[in-house]
Amino acid sequence: MDIGRAISEARPRVVAALAARLRDLDQAEEAFAEASAAAVPAWRAQPPRDPAAWLWRAAWRRALDAKRRASVRQRLAPDDPEPAPSPEDELIAANEPIPDERLRLIFVCCHPAIAADSRAALTLKLICGLSTDRLARAFLMAEPAMLQKITRAKRKIRDAGVPFEVPSRDLWPERLEAVLATLEIAYAQAYEDAALSAEGAPFAQEVLRLSGLLAELMPQEGEVLGLAALVRFAEARRPARLDATGAMVPPSEQDMDLWRGDLIGEGARLLDAAANLGRTGPRQLLAAIHALHLSRRETGVTPWSEIVELYEALTLFRPDAVTAVNRAVAVGEARGARAGLAALDAVAGLARLTGWLPYQAARAGLCERAGLKGDAAAAYHAALALGPAPAERLYLERRLARLG
Repeated sequence: MDIGRAISEARPRVVAALAARLRDLDQAEEAFAEASAAAVPAWRAQPPRDPAAWLWRAAWRRALDAKRRASVRQRLAPDDPEPAPSPEDELIAANEPIPDERLRLIFVCCHPAIAADSRAALTLKLICGLSTDRLARAFLMAEPAMLQKITRAKRKIRDAGVPFEVPSRDLWPERLEAVLATLEIAYAQAYEDAALSAEGAPFAQEVLRLSGLLAELMPQEGEVLGLAALVRFAEARRPARLDATGAMVPPSEQDMDLWRGDLIGEGARLLDAAANLGRTGPRQLLAAIHALHLSRRETGVTPWSEIVELYEALTLFRPDAVTAVNRAVAVGEARGARAGLAALDAVAGLARLTGWLPYQAARAGLCERAGLKGDAAAAYHAALALGPAPAERLYLERRLARLG
């Protein structure tokens, strides 16, 4: 049993359930951490049948014990007898299933009282269990600054008395963009890891499930449908993203027979439904880009010029470095590596991007194709120094070795 992975996979549901019951984010995290510490020796001796249920019961019991001790200390009556079993104790004894409170906690973290740039980080921390340093890298900022951001957001929820509940439907629109942004960032963390071997591994299935749930709840929101389509298209290629040795395989070299037709069909239906609403947004464009990559299964070729056009349309919604780097890669495929490098060199804020792995990987690939071996090697070394996941590391090492 991989204890670390089991704990990581159980975390989103258990922490969300604890937070919903305790109405306190810090207490929920502390209780889960204590339960996880207890799980390691216990599971080595006897692996549980249901790790999430084990952690839920253990964490909830520790949280109740902590509240009981705090209550006793407050009353200054340490010799009082133990209180009678509470309804929560009876719930634990009855072995009830873990309540699924993840969607509720996402809406709490995306409350308008929280600073807009803190909502996604807080949700990723609580729902997905992303470490602070990983969050800092995802948001291209320093780790201490990210820690301060998360701490301030938690304090705001406590001080503002943000209710732990899914808001009424008339309040959904004001939180929807933050919710979608959070799910998109969470999925991006999983997508960067083809083998799903790192701490972002649970995000892929979690975002697949949550995006589908939102699409059912809000079928008239084009961007909700667009995100659900985007995730399904990307996950459709998951089985083809590794070769037999465990190395990452880029989209243009993947075995199309391994792509999942069921997810492609679901994504196409969602994207068509979004298009019928007539309100194009960035997630619909990203889903359309994925759809064009998948169209190779029907035509045998990737329509790179159309992909460049979609990235240029996406720039109108998202004039950021991430879009610019992805567009440069597409330009390199459509018009040649030198054109791609020129597009990459034109990206604003290049100094900040040097610590971003996708940028260094893109630069390395374009330099290699342009015959600039020295520049390619330097970029591959820079990418490897940024700590890629195992599958991506193996791919980059092979490309570097191929330069000779």
